[in-house]
Parts: sequence; structure tokens; C-alpha cells
Amino acid sequence: MFTSNWSLCAFAFLAVSASGCGNNAGPGSIPTSPTPSTGGTASVTIAIVTTGGSNSFSPNPAAEAQGGTVAWRNADNTTHRIVADDGSFDTGNIAAGATSQAVMASAAGVNYHCSIHPAMVGTISAQ
Repeated sequence: MFTSNWSLCAFAFLAVSASGCGNNAGPGSIPTSPTPSTGGTASVTIAIVTTGGSNSFSPNPAAEAQGGTVAWRNADNTTHRIVADDGSFDTGNIAAGATSQAVMASAAGVNYHCSIHPAMVGTISAQ
């Protein structure tokens, strides 16, 4: 009886200890949303749209106050991933119909593109 209770306790301890290890990303893992977001509501939302058969952004250029936040709403029927040309943000994949989390806009403005569709380019200008 003593042995089985000890075994049960040891198993429970190991299970609880191992569960804390599951949150660590292993080497070579790829983050799905690499840019820290504000977690709040965006002050500007840029739509990803199809115009004349090609994908584009609206508005483009978009104007944003220094320190403001920007989000992208995917009004298209395919996945997009918006990345700043200077590497200051990366939205991760944005599924059709979804909106990215808000990211901080650069104080000086920034050019960006869709990493999945490199011909899609846009600009956020600082006000």
C-alpha cells in the first residue's frame, strides 16, 4: 500500500513539473506574431482590399500621429502578412476577414509590404 501511494505522489509531482515546460519555445521555433502589440484598439485601421484584380491597401498612404497604433483588416479572401520594410513590425499571418492586433507606428513614418505578396506595398506617414 505504501509503495503505490508513493508512486502515485511521484507521478503527480512529475506531471505537474513537466507541465510548466510546455510553454517554452524550442530552438528554431517561429513566432506567429513576432511584433509586440499594444493590445489595445488601433487609432488607424488599414484595409487589405482587392482593387482592379490586384491586392492593395486602403488608405495608402495612411497618416498616423507619432506614437499612434495601426491595425490591418483583411477584407480580401486570402491570407496576408504585413511587415515593415525597416523591420519595426510584423503582423504575423492575417486570415481572410480577420484584423491584426494594433502595432506601434514609427515616429518618422514607415514603408511596409505583404511578405506573402511582395508587390503589395504601402506607407504610413507621420503627422
